[in-house]
Amino acid sequence: MLIRGADLWGHGLGDLRVAGGRIAALGQGLVHAPGEALVEARGGALLPGLHDHHIHLLAWAAAQASVACGPPAVADESALISALRQAAARLPPGAWLRGVGYHESVAGEIDRDWLDQALRDYPEVPVRIQHRGGRLWIFNSRGLDAIGDSTEGPFEYREGRCTGRLYEGDAWLRTRLPGQRSSLAAVSTYLARRGVTSVTDTTPGNDAAAYEHFAQTQVRGELRQRLVVMGGEDLAHGVALDCLRPGPCKIHLLESNLPDFDATVARIAASHALGRSVAVHCVTRTELHFTLAALEAAGTLAGDRIEHGAVVPPDALSMIARLGLSVVSQPAFITERGDQYLSDVDPDDRPWLYRLRGLVDAGIALAAGSDAPYGSADPWGAMAAAVSRRTRAGAYIGTAEALNPDQALALFRPDPFSPLAMPALTVGMPADLCLLDRPWSAAAADMDKVEVCATWRDGECLWREGEEG
Repeated sequence: MLIRGADLWGHGLGDLRVAGGRIAALGQGLVHAPGEALVEARGGALLPGLHDHHIHLLAWAAAQASVACGPPAVADESALISALRQAAARLPPGAWLRGVGYHESVAGEIDRDWLDQALRDYPEVPVRIQHRGGRLWIFNSRGLDAIGDSTEGPFEYREGRCTGRLYEGDAWLRTRLPGQRSSLAAVSTYLARRGVTSVTDTTPGNDAAAYEHFAQTQVRGELRQRLVVMGGEDLAHGVALDCLRPGPCKIHLLESNLPDFDATVARIAASHALGRSVAVHCVTRTELHFTLAALEAAGTLAGDRIEHGAVVPPDALSMIARLGLSVVSQPAFITERGDQYLSDVDPDDRPWLYRLRGLVDAGIALAAGSDAPYGSADPWGAMAAAVSRRTRAGAYIGTAEALNPDQALALFRPDPFSPLAMPALTVGMPADLCLLDRPWSAAAADMDKVEVCATWRDGECLWREGEEG
C-alpha cells in the first residue's frame, strides 16, 4: 500500500509505503507500484495508531445494550424514572433491565425500594443498575429473587434487610447470572473509527478464562486491536500471541475496605517474583498513600503503575517519582465529571485532580486511558480535555496541569513507560497507523473536531471513511 500526500508524523508532507505489515519506505515522490493499493491522504496527518491504556472491553460491550442512568444522558430523578419505564416496556418476558452510569446527583442513594416504586407498573421485570464507578450494583426486589439467596453475596443490609445494593460483587454475580458475553465487534469498530489500534484491558477480575475468551474474539475477527490483558495472578502464565499478551497484576483498592497491608505487600512481591509488574487502582489520597507504602515495602519493578491517580498531592508526587512508577490517567474526566467534582470533592484535593503537567515535570511517565464504559472511549475528547482542563459547564480545573497538543496526543502512544512524545514514523515500524481528515496543525487547534479517515493495524485496514459500522 502507498499512502500519498500525508502530513507524516515526525517528517512533514510526504508519502509512506507499507509492505509485509510494516512501514517499508518514507519520502517524497514515492512511485506507485503496479497492483499496489493507493490511498490519497490529501494532506491529512498520518500518525502512529493510538493505544487506550485503561479500558474494560467486556463491560463496555455489555453497556451498549444497557440503559444510560446518569449524566449527561439522565440529569434528574424524573428523567431516570422515565428512561427505566420506557426500557421496561420494551423488554420481552423474563429479560433483565440493565442500567449503567448511575450517579447520586440524579436521585440520591437509590435502593431496592426506590426501584420497586419507580417500576411499580412492571413488578415482573428484574432490574440491576450499575453505579458509574463500577463497584456497585443496585437491584430491585424481583432482581434479588432472580439471583437467589442474597445473604450469600456481598450485599448491604440495614436493620436486617437487604437494601439491594451489591458492592464489589462482580465475581460473585457471574456465578449467579451466567450467560454469553456480549460481542466485541461494535466496540472494536468504534475504536478503529477513532484511530485506536491497541488497548489495555484493566479489569481486575480477568482470569485465564477471560484471556482465552479474548483470544477467541481475535480469532473470530470481533476484536481487531492489539490487546494487553491485566487481571489476577493466574494470568502470569498466559501465553503471549501475535496481538495478545498478559499485562500487570491488577490490584483494585477501596478506601472504605482496604486489604491487609502485609498481605498486599506479599501479593506485590509474589507478582514481582514472577517477573510481573503491578497496576494499582488509586482514586483517593488514602488509596494512593497505602499503595506507595506497600510498593516501597515490597520493592518496585519496571512497569509498576498507578491507575487513575485521581488525587496526587505534592508529597505523593515526589514519592511516585522516587519509586519510578508510571501513572495512567483519565483526563477526559475533567470534562465529563468536572462539574460534579467541583461540588463533591474536598477543596483541598481539587488542585491535585487528575494531574498531568505536574507529573511530567516531576519526570514521571504518564499515559492515558478512557476507562470505558465508565468514561467516553473517544481519545480525541480526552486529548481536548488534557489541553483545556474545561468542564462541560465551562469551568476550569487545575489549568496549571494542562498539556500542549503534542503531549496530549502522546498520552495515547504505544509505550506508556517512554518519555511523553509520540514516536516519529520510521521504516521498520509495524504499520499501525491512523489517518486524520486534516493536517496536524489544524487537528491540534481543535482536537474535539478531529475525524479519522482510516485506521490500519499491521497494514490491514481496520476502518476507512465511508464504511458501515
